[in-house]
Amino acid sequence: MADNDNPTNGEQAHDQPHASPPPAQQAQQTVRLDDSKVEACYANFCRVSSTPEEMILDLGLNPHPFGTGEIVVPVNQRIILNHYTAKRLLAALSMAVQRHEQAFGNLETDVRKRVRQNPSA
Repeated sequence: MADNDNPTNGEQAHDQPHASPPPAQQAQQTVRLDDSKVEACYANFCRVSSTPEEMILDLGLNPHPFGTGEIVVPVNQRIILNHYTAKRLLAALSMAVQRHEQAFGNLETDVRKRVRQNPSA
């Protein structure tokens, strides 16, 4: 109810339909997180798949990241997002990685380039 429609401010309420307030006057949403039941998990493997309606992230732990042959990676978490939320997640992750690289240097995603060769071998 708008302030001028509030009968307690000394004016009579009008029988006019309520119009939406202009965007500048709309109340902002406050989001509060409840993480009291969160379960922390670690993942070093991610598979992304998509349908026209949603993005699916399968997260798991590859127990043999340097192994050869067939490796079974158990999927421990599946996160399903609409494409709008996926795009917001992409932007948030991109900003977080950029800040990390500015502070600590480039993150090499190719494991073979990060492995140090044993000089005595």
